[in-house]
Amino acid sequence: MNARELKSRLEADGITYLLAQWVDINGTPRCKGVPASALDQFLAGSAGFAGAATVGMGQGPHDHDMIGVPDLDTYAVVPWETGVARLVCDIHVDGQPWPYCSRVALKRAIARLAERGYQLKAGVEAEHMLVMRKSDGSIAPFDPSGFDTLSKPCYDFKSLSGNLGYLRTLVDYLDRLGWAPYASDHEDATSQFEINWKYSDALTTADRFTFFKMMTSQVAKKHGAIATHMPKPFANLTGNGSHIHFSLWDRNGQNVFLDEADRRGLGQSRLAYQFLGGLMAHARGLAAVIAPTANCYKRLSVGEYLTGAVSGFTWTPAFISYGDNNRTHMFRTPEPGRFECRAVSGGVNLYLALAGFIAAGLDGIDRKLDPGEPFNGRNMYELSLTEVKARKIQWIPQSLQEALDEFERDEVVKGALGPELSSEFLKVKRKEWVRFHNHVSDWEIDQYLTLF
Repeated sequence: MNARELKSRLEADGITYLLAQWVDINGTPRCKGVPASALDQFLAGSAGFAGAATVGMGQGPHDHDMIGVPDLDTYAVVPWETGVARLVCDIHVDGQPWPYCSRVALKRAIARLAERGYQLKAGVEAEHMLVMRKSDGSIAPFDPSGFDTLSKPCYDFKSLSGNLGYLRTLVDYLDRLGWAPYASDHEDATSQFEINWKYSDALTTADRFTFFKMMTSQVAKKHGAIATHMPKPFANLTGNGSHIHFSLWDRNGQNVFLDEADRRGLGQSRLAYQFLGGLMAHARGLAAVIAPTANCYKRLSVGEYLTGAVSGFTWTPAFISYGDNNRTHMFRTPEPGRFECRAVSGGVNLYLALAGFIAAGLDGIDRKLDPGEPFNGRNMYELSLTEVKARKIQWIPQSLQEALDEFERDEVVKGALGPELSSEFLKVKRKEWVRFHNHVSDWEIDQYLTLF
């Protein structure tokens, strides 16, 4: 879309206000409002931001303005407001793409992949919860119907129906946006939901995931709730993931992961296994970008396999493994021609995660890595430690600190972010870990106050 076409769209859609939107290092949406009447100034670089006022953008108070440069093809009418549209921006400084911008990093990775003649297509399962604040400041699941009380509420009609207005509104909005939504359901935890829409190219999917999080926050508010994609809001409930489904396609629009003659019976090509081999080889380094907060590791904790959630399962992987249509693996094969990564957290910055996937997958292709034979039919939750050691199966990192150490050692994954952004990522996240580690929790007070 060019500027003239955009102006015609604004007039036809009755748009009077624009959101110039980008994300910080956490994937948090950041915006500046622009009157539609000031579109020419916006396109000329009027949307300036003080980078030091946000998180992880590599700037101090002395640095030059970050400029939001809109991608006109991301134009979308904001369905929960009247007369508002969103344009996703890349961040530039002094006329150049800013290396601390997450979207810039993903575009760079996509360009590397395109040089080989491939495009990464991805879909995301955006699990999230509806919660409410109690009078004491704590949170509780949002359950206006009073029926969402089952230990196994997944797919339950009564649990779903209590928030059907919220879900139907979201599905209607996604349909209007042309995202082709095809399912919504109540997930495994109280007041936990998921909406599925059609996969697309990596950049479009990351842009849409960000917009979806913006959307859930506003629609939930109108229904009296708070929408959270936090990985683990409640200790005794299943956490929120953002499972990524992915495949490679060639310039002719053919899925090069698909091979119905696959000797392993999963319908995957040799190239697909090499790409997967790269992801598995770099899985411990990738953990920092697919599960980038201290809270993520409450969801991925191996200890949960001993204690479990209310439903009896955590639905999160413990091991770096793959197999058939089996939800206990880190990498599942839901159908021929694509894989799913189930370790991705609700707190993910999807731009960085997909950039990491591309870099790791390309390394697997370049080195012709083989992920080994799949663990078909095995419940990985029941694997004994003896078998884990005998098979030399690796664990997913068990803390943000461990994941950051692995990330710092992994030149391929760091290379996906680039030297500036990877350094900034480590700095921001190590500070986050220190703040978390130094916090004295209520559990520690209860456990130790009178123990000694």
